Amino acid sequence: MQRMQKLFTRWFKGLGLVALAIMAVASFSAFTMHASASSISTNGAHANAQPDKSSFTFSMVPSPNISGCLPHASATVTIKKNSLNFKMTVNATGLAPHTGYDLFVIELPNKPFGVAWYQTDLEANQYGSGSATVQGVFSVETFSISLGDNNNIVFPATHQYHLGLWFNDPQVPFNLGCEPGQTQPVVTPFNGEQHAGIQVLNTSNFPDNAGPLSHLK
Repeated sequence: MQRMQKLFTRWFKGLGLVALAIMAVASFSAFTMHASASSISTNGAHANAQPDKSSFTFSMVPSPNISGCLPHASATVTIKKNSLNFKMTVNATGLAPHTGYDLFVIELPNKPFGVAWYQTDLEANQYGSGSATVQGVFSVETFSISLGDNNNIVFPATHQYHLGLWFNDPQVPFNLGCEPGQTQPVVTPFNGEQHAGIQVLNTSNFPDNAGPLSHLK
């Protein structure tokens, strides 16, 4: 009888150790699964997080009547954010060869254009392609303001979110037939001498009040 009691005691102790081992394994598995789930959740959050928009690429499209005289005119613009400002690169194709153009940041893509800011010249090569790079503030914060001058010109802070490219020489678009019905070249003020031709490209593919520059912060 005593021998039976000893065997029963040993068996009970062994069963208890097995139960403890099972509980330990179960606890470790639960901890591992929780850690894996947390890792997956964290990685998923990083994967779904939207990175800061440090650059934006968009197109410029032909202005009115330009498709009839320069059917392949277009431009691609890339604006990249620097530490203090932005770098804007314009690559144009389908322009009149060996011709100069003038790039402006403007309030409205089409007439009357609103407030305009002269940026740079752009020269097309023999293939009608040209590029220009400028550095400045080209973002949702781009604006001009006039608090008054000798001519009493006053206007509040006015954002300019669009781009426009003009022929530097008024005679060029006239000779190309870009001004149907005109008996002499149209002269505009969109160059350094305020004696330019008509607009060739703009960003009217964006809304008037939400031009491409407004997409950068």
